[in-house]
Amino acid sequence: MTIARSFQIDLTISHYYHCMMRCVRRSYLCGHDNETGHDYSHRKPWIVSRIKHLASIFAIKVCAYAVMSNHYHLVLFVNDSESQAWKPEEVIARWAQLFPKDAKSIKMLSKNEIEHKIALWRLRLMDISWFMRCLNESIARHSNKEDDKKGRFWEGRFKSQALLDEGAILSAMVYVDLNPIRAGMAFTPETSDFTSIQDRLSCLAKQLKDEASPKKLNSLKQPKHLMPFLTMGNQCIDFALSDYLQLVDSTGRIFREGKRGAIPQDIAPILSRLHLNPGTWLSMVKNLQTNFSYAVGHTAVLIDFGRNYHCKTPKGLIVTKKYYSDVASF
Repeated sequence: MTIARSFQIDLTISHYYHCMMRCVRRSYLCGHDNETGHDYSHRKPWIVSRIKHLASIFAIKVCAYAVMSNHYHLVLFVNDSESQAWKPEEVIARWAQLFPKDAKSIKMLSKNEIEHKIALWRLRLMDISWFMRCLNESIARHSNKEDDKKGRFWEGRFKSQALLDEGAILSAMVYVDLNPIRAGMAFTPETSDFTSIQDRLSCLAKQLKDEASPKKLNSLKQPKHLMPFLTMGNQCIDFALSDYLQLVDSTGRIFREGKRGAIPQDIAPILSRLHLNPGTWLSMVKNLQTNFSYAVGHTAVLIDFGRNYHCKTPKGLIVTKKYYSDVASF
């Protein structure tokens, strides 16, 4: 059942969202296509570069990303307070990086029209749908030009899931960061190309190598294009970076062994803080897309989410049942 994007992405419900986009017909248009023999892997850096560029323009922070051969994943945080703090000149300057002709034409408008335009652009610069549009259209144009083809490059709509609690945020991030490992394309997080976890580890490795005296992991600088873990800044992921890296590594080991196993005791505290047991955590990460539809979280918050839909749409009750049919054990 298709749900309007305005219902799927609602900042009154959550500022965190897991988004996924597939190539048309799930073709390997960003990797090695076994059917045609063509290798399009050079397009993966295009996507990563575009993600980083857009993150520097929009009031949207990238928590995690993974670019695969026929799809990509993003975990995004909408920082609406940042957008509201921008001065009009900054809004225009940011919009000009995306649509220079549109921004230049504002000089021809009246004062009221300019104010309206700036208000509109401010909203769009904190809109996930516009973020995804600017990402997808750019890659599609470059790819179609390279192939001398016309038509769709991506599927019609990107899939989005609201992340309703801290457990949902971390499980989505781990799910995204471990995508290459689950697909058998890498064996370790540091060798998982075109992922946020590789970026984070590379940044840390460089600093640890350059530092004359070792520093604590959590005090080192983090990649500018990624939302940081627990820092002194205003916006951050409210967990220690060392805890997250340990969580990814331990979960990844379980995936590679093909066993449900127990999460190592040294990371139990972070799971306890999220009120998750090891079995539930592993199931959430492994089945993030199959067990959850438009939202991810504990049963209680999922029920509240479903009630909101029930209030907004006549078919909300049906949607609610879809959310919980496979996740009652959570």
